[in-house]
Amino acid sequence: MKLRTTLCMLFAALVLFGLSAGAVAAQEEPVTFVDFSWDSVLVHNRIAAYIMEEGYGRKTDSLFAESLPGMMGIERGDADLSMEGWVDNILEFWTKATASGKMVSLGTNFPDAPQGWYVPTYVIKGDPKRGIEPMAPDLKSVMDLPKYWELFKDRENPKKGRFYNGPAGWKISSVNSAKIKSYGLSDTFEVFSPGSDTALATAMKRAYDQGKPILAYYWEPTWIMGILDMTRLEEPAFDQKLWEEEDVHACAAPAARVLVVANGEFVKKNPDLAAFLSNYSTTLQQTNRFLAEMVQKDLDARQTAIWFLKNNPDVWKSWIPADAEGVVEKVEMALKGEKI
Repeated sequence: MKLRTTLCMLFAALVLFGLSAGAVAAQEEPVTFVDFSWDSVLVHNRIAAYIMEEGYGRKTDSLFAESLPGMMGIERGDADLSMEGWVDNILEFWTKATASGKMVSLGTNFPDAPQGWYVPTYVIKGDPKRGIEPMAPDLKSVMDLPKYWELFKDRENPKKGRFYNGPAGWKISSVNSAKIKSYGLSDTFEVFSPGSDTALATAMKRAYDQGKPILAYYWEPTWIMGILDMTRLEEPAFDQKLWEEEDVHACAAPAARVLVVANGEFVKKNPDLAAFLSNYSTTLQQTNRFLAEMVQKDLDARQTAIWFLKNNPDVWKSWIPADAEGVVEKVEMALKGEKI
């Protein structure tokens, strides 16, 4: 009996040792982030990675992928997470991956990302500091544009106003062209297609610097929205039926959910990191702002992440669970030694 008891105790000890060793091994493995091809996700990934490295003592790594391949990599476990999952762009995949438990959402990074038609805010409200009077004080909606078309007069076709569309080849470019017809703007506005995202942003920045009116399609979060004070014009509320009818689109575009997404097994093995990531939350304004800082000061993603952490201590400290002892203090200490 004593021998049996001793063997049982030995077996139990070995099992516990095995579980403990497995947990330690999981802790020693680097946390791998998926970097996509836009700046905001690079910075959000570096912000989270910095806190994991300095606060939780975890090694981190990253790999680059386009949207769907990157999400599939997280599903398979080739990577662990990404701080920006634009799941509505790959809804069929996301629905299946989460239903199987292979992927999970750890919450919203920033509120639904909008896109639409923008004008500089001074066009509507003026800008006393720059000596700019309101040019279109009653401009609120796309439906108000016909009476203000001359304000946005197209140099190449002075009988119409100019609408700066997304670059040719983008899906939204054809959507906006359909909107022009659906909103009854074909007689008063000409659709202008810039050659690239850079050309579109440059046109907006040039007009803004000169205090001139401009009507343009854009989206958030982006560096240009962090630098310029722009107002999105109102549109009829999103309607799935209207949106799916390709030649109509007579409503606002659907706002995109931007989630912190992770591999299901990673979450189970790392409850401390999952708790931190579940608290991770920013605003569109904060993301626009650090993207503007990134461009204006020519910072890389890690430098921008450090800038954000240094300038928003109340924000990132709120992400750290109360029972995560020493994490805040370790991150604060590390940031003191950082220079940008």
